[in-house]
Amino acid sequence: MAFSTDIGIDLGTTNILIYIRGRGMVLNEPAVVAVEQKMQKLLAVGSTAQKMLGRTPENIVALRPLREGVIAEFDFAEMMLKRCLAMALKRKHLLRPRIVVCIPAATTPVEQKAVLEAIARTGARETYLIEEPRAAALGANLDVFEVGGNMVVDIGGGTSDIAVLSMGEIVEGASVRTGGDKFDQAIIRYIKKEHNLLIGERTAESLKIAVGAAHPRSRNLETEVRGRDLLTGLPRPVKLNTAQLVQALEEPLDLILQGIKQVLERVPPELAGDIIGKGVILSGGGALLEGLTLFLSQETGIPFYLAEEPLACVVRGTASVLDNMARFRELLPSSRSLGVAF
Repeated sequence: MAFSTDIGIDLGTTNILIYIRGRGMVLNEPAVVAVEQKMQKLLAVGSTAQKMLGRTPENIVALRPLREGVIAEFDFAEMMLKRCLAMALKRKHLLRPRIVVCIPAATTPVEQKAVLEAIARTGARETYLIEEPRAAALGANLDVFEVGGNMVVDIGGGTSDIAVLSMGEIVEGASVRTGGDKFDQAIIRYIKKEHNLLIGERTAESLKIAVGAAHPRSRNLETEVRGRDLLTGLPRPVKLNTAQLVQALEEPLDLILQGIKQVLERVPPELAGDIIGKGVILSGGGALLEGLTLFLSQETGIPFYLAEEPLACVVRGTASVLDNMARFRELLPSSRSLGVAF
């Protein structure tokens, strides 16, 4: 008997999450692959591949196939999708599932087609695309079909998607090419500039989680971090506190803030009034930065709230789409509407 099912995928720059209708979220793995270069053989995906980043011999490459929310390495992205789907379904062969995939709001038709083609080659029956902020709104249990404004900011690893929704559609939106990864890079630059010390991305991420913040009043912590001294080339520790991390994160946070302000400036007055009354929902892994709701609320004068389970908001939104496909089918780009052959 042929096996077919409905699947939702949050294909993120940092993580890939998979939802299966009737089973819930079944996979949450880093969006990383490790490949033997000469034979193009897939060695590992997810957390196993992530441990190899920066630690592989010359014949093996470990990388993220997506950058800033779009596919940068098509073949590696296809390998990752096939392996992750097989892991999620616990089967070696996928027989024609129907798939809903989340993409950044500002993805171009060319980028959309690349995602659809990668999914098609995994054996999907049909594929639909949904913008991440619309999926996040659904995952946060907002009534996106009501006559009134709902605003969502989804901060992922590579992009921050901002959208105001009404009657099922995005009325105004923007996609800012900054997110959790840029937070980490800003920390690396700050430590290099202020302490002449080089640290890696994983160390920067750990530092961000341990003592980082968007607002100095949200926490006051200190920790020690080790890196390579750029003068001596030797390992050296340095102590860092929350205030320093707030300073380090000013630039990427300001880019997100400016994107939010630009969207708010374009929103019709009636919808702006709705947003002021309801507030703005934050989702995505980047939204977990300590003090971010306080920072954005203070800078805009509008209340910001963290969604329940912000990491899973987007993939939960795909569940709503799959449960209400008759309502969404004509609203979403699909493999059929963009002419992707299966």
